[in-house]
Amino acid sequence: MKPELKRYSTTVGTRVHTFETGTLAAQAGGAVTFSAGESTVFAAATMGGVRDGIDFFPLSVDFEERMYAGGKIPGSFFRREGRANTDAILVARLTDRPLRPLFQHGMRNEVQVIMYSFSADGENPLDILAINAASAAIMISDIPWAGPVGAVRVGRVNGEFVINPTFAEMDASDLDLRLAGTKDAILMVECGASEIPEDVMVAALELGHKSIQPIIELQIQMQAEIGKPKREAFIETANEELQKKVFDAVNQRMNELLDKPLSKGEFYGGMDELQAAMIAEFCVEGDAAAPSQKDVKSAFSEAEHKIVRERILGMGKRPDGRAPTDIRPIWCEVGLSPRAHGTGLFTRGETQVLSFATLGTLGEAQELDNLSPNKEKRYMHHYSFPPFSTGEVKMLRGQSRREVGHGALAERALEPVIPAAESFPYTIRVVSEALSSNGSTSMGSVCGSTLALMDAGVPIKAPVSGVAMGLITDETGRYQILTDIQGTEDHLGDMDFKVAGTAAGITALQMDIKISGLSAQMMKEALAQAHTARMSIMEKMLEAIPESRADLKPHAPRIITVRIPIDKIGALIGPGGKNIRALQEETHTKIDIQEDGTVYIASTDGEGAKIAQERVEGLSESVVVGNIYTGKVVRIEAFGAFVNLLPGMDGLVHISQLASERVNSVEDVCAMGDELTVMVTDVDPQGKIRLSRQAVLEGWSAEEAREKDKGGSRGGNGGGRGGDRGGRGGDRGGRNGGDRGGRR
Repeated sequence: MKPELKRYSTTVGTRVHTFETGTLAAQAGGAVTFSAGESTVFAAATMGGVRDGIDFFPLSVDFEERMYAGGKIPGSFFRREGRANTDAILVARLTDRPLRPLFQHGMRNEVQVIMYSFSADGENPLDILAINAASAAIMISDIPWAGPVGAVRVGRVNGEFVINPTFAEMDASDLDLRLAGTKDAILMVECGASEIPEDVMVAALELGHKSIQPIIELQIQMQAEIGKPKREAFIETANEELQKKVFDAVNQRMNELLDKPLSKGEFYGGMDELQAAMIAEFCVEGDAAAPSQKDVKSAFSEAEHKIVRERILGMGKRPDGRAPTDIRPIWCEVGLSPRAHGTGLFTRGETQVLSFATLGTLGEAQELDNLSPNKEKRYMHHYSFPPFSTGEVKMLRGQSRREVGHGALAERALEPVIPAAESFPYTIRVVSEALSSNGSTSMGSVCGSTLALMDAGVPIKAPVSGVAMGLITDETGRYQILTDIQGTEDHLGDMDFKVAGTAAGITALQMDIKISGLSAQMMKEALAQAHTARMSIMEKMLEAIPESRADLKPHAPRIITVRIPIDKIGALIGPGGKNIRALQEETHTKIDIQEDGTVYIASTDGEGAKIAQERVEGLSESVVVGNIYTGKVVRIEAFGAFVNLLPGMDGLVHISQLASERVNSVEDVCAMGDELTVMVTDVDPQGKIRLSRQAVLEGWSAEEAREKDKGGSRGGNGGGRGGDRGGRGGDRGGRNGGDRGGRR
């Protein structure tokens, strides 16, 4: 018997959004679908047992972009979905970030959330649906959790905010803000913007938080009506007595260590020595009542957490000696690689990123095989985080989710300042190599990539700088916002809030928090503090290169733009691409042809580019009767030779018009590939072109050539027919007709 379908709907913005549950995936802990329009995401949440020996919460969140949702067959060789693509990874990360902080600290049960795209209408994006579906699946499941969360996207079209805009509305929007939170606070922010001022961003955040309330209320109703009883989860509890003993034993020594400004190596080295001392003191060999090393390490970590945070909140002192608003020393360089099209080195404290910019043709844009309406991308940013950047040794196993996310963030930050293809017809790829890491390599890659683009001569709208902000709070309500956080402060703190933008406004935001939420006032203060820091960082960047170079590097391709009539595109391409391939090989260029007749010619060889340009421009021309052209012989028949005058335009020189004297065989005068100078004597209504070499040799005027060709045409036509038959009569007709035309 079919189970009962439960449906819960609410209006978000101007659209109805619907949860459905009860009929699918009955053995999952909880399963729902969430829909807007004809876009639907399915989510299932399940809790397992506890793996032996783990000291972390094993939550996994995955989004599978199924191409059937959009009525598509995957473009891969196997015609099935493979490993998660970039979009799917980003949706999974976007969903994970607001869910994770609401699980109880110390929980060790495995929890898995899996989401599928069931339907994609090309109008309503799937990412926001995924977050809400995952939250609802956990809410009605047997998994203990302090949710729910709601999520919305905020756009801005013509100065007006739009909640959950469609893809079409997003094309006209200067803001793409994705926000998730609880009833009381914001948990997660991911944003791209076209230089949005801080006050507008705060207003968008406040509207977004208000707009998630109906979704949260609906999930609370669902849990009350159909939710399963929550299971007992294993919570690893701390040994409070041991924690107090370790804290008392290490407090003075740790404060003495922290009183000296410390580098990353000095901080971690000093902490390791203190931890080893605590293990030696408390883990007495042979004492059955002695705590385990694991318990002592946990107690030491808790002591470190308390002491470092109290020094920041109570004394305003950070582990490296900085004040809360101080930025670490910065130095920058450009032009490090002689062959790369552009390079930028950004160093801030112990964080160092080297970015490389590469310019290519528009035909090298990335083709996207996904469920969004966007089919290609001409600006790409890739981020690499090798183990040596943190002084570690690890296996290289391909790009991690973190690397995908950091690359996407930097790409989002710089995309608003990339020039349009119409004014700068290049595909642009930037790769950021994190060479050393101690906090916010993602914002370092934004700064390094800005330098690389300027070094490459890309006319960006404005330079972009970025900074990571942190937050320390306590149970009494005290809090301290930190500028330019380092790794220790990220690990021990409550927030990682990354802000990038130009002098005019914000281009990207990303926020991850470990506490239950963040107030709008805290975000307002963080944005204001970040703006001051960004402007200071930008000053240092502009000392290295004040503006984009006026010209490209010698090894970068120069692109010439030519426009031809649309009806000439086929002639340029040729049958099976024959013409365009031959032209590229001959001139050592790369040629991209757009549907509107725009042709981009790319080359590092100036002479080859000039030749290609002349050939392509020739397509815009039409042959004129009486004009003289020089072209190559492209075909030989018994009755004459065909000469290419302009791209896609061949004309016939009848055998009677090849020379002043009688010609017995076409091959006596020319061979394939020879250049002949000829005059156009006629173009018939079907576009067939008649040529005369004799007119050029004897210096006929255009009028004379037309008159003389009239007789030759009659004979020539006979010659043509005879030539087609392979008979001598055609030759005689052609010669006689030519003689008669000549005598006239």
